[in-house]
Amino acid sequence: MNLTGCEALTTTRNFSTTAASQNWLIPKAGDCGPKTRKGRPRVPTGGSTRGTTVVWGDYGLRLKDHDRRISAAQLKNGEETIRKRLRGMKFRLYMRISANIPVYSSGNETRMGKGKGTFDYWASRVAVSKIIFELKGDLHEKVAREAFRLAANKMPGLYEFVKRGEPPVMGLTKLDGVTAEELRRPRRKLPPLPEDATPDAVPPAAASS
Repeated sequence: MNLTGCEALTTTRNFSTTAASQNWLIPKAGDCGPKTRKGRPRVPTGGSTRGTTVVWGDYGLRLKDHDRRISAAQLKNGEETIRKRLRGMKFRLYMRISANIPVYSSGNETRMGKGKGTFDYWASRVAVSKIIFELKGDLHEKVAREAFRLAANKMPGLYEFVKRGEPPVMGLTKLDGVTAEELRRPRRKLPPLPEDATPDAVPPAAASS
């Protein structure tokens, strides 16, 4: 029986009373759905601070690059690296992102046309300053920092170590003494209007012409 790439990823356990193990790197539906636009689309940030702070754990690993697409295999390598470094310690690892974007590819030296290709792997589009992993447990800060450093070497992009309680980030600017409203304002300050002038007043040059 020939299975497609998406069907091969979904595991079926017939005549079993135990629940199948959930894989956080694969969507629960297990279906690729309609093919999306091929390429590396830009990840819009939109001036949002959601997902930029440590919520469940004590330490976190945050992305510092723009518009990164991280594959499920790369996320798995980062997770295994952290668990290997912290082997024998009491901790809990949280994954803040999931690989829910299907990536399609075609063979080498293929002529143009004939569709966008077949399903290859799952990936995740990660915006700038997003938390990827969180750690919680009886761990020293230096040990957690070392585990995240080893995991960052296994994944593409630049990362930074963050702790619980640090301010959120909008883009690359930390909201420490700066509000989100101030960042959304125009950078160029407009000159103040005279006291006797109104915003709807017509300039003299325009009135004479």
